Amino acid sequence: MKQGIHPEYKKVIVRCACGNQFESGSVKDELRVEICSECHPFFTGKQKFVTAAGRVDKFNKKYGLK
Repeated sequence: MKQGIHPEYKKVIVRCACGNQFESGSVKDELRVEICSECHPFFTGKQKFVTAAGRVDKFNKKYGLK
């Protein structure tokens, strides 16, 4: 690998919207995510209809569906 052209890889804290924090590696200083393994429906077994309902309504409105 060439020297001096690669970004510095470092440990960062990843913060989720649910409040969960964990350590990971990245070239960025800080990472913020909307969903993580602590709040994702696949891992928790709970469905979140709040975010999906808005998307469905937007799709129906866009294509004139009832």
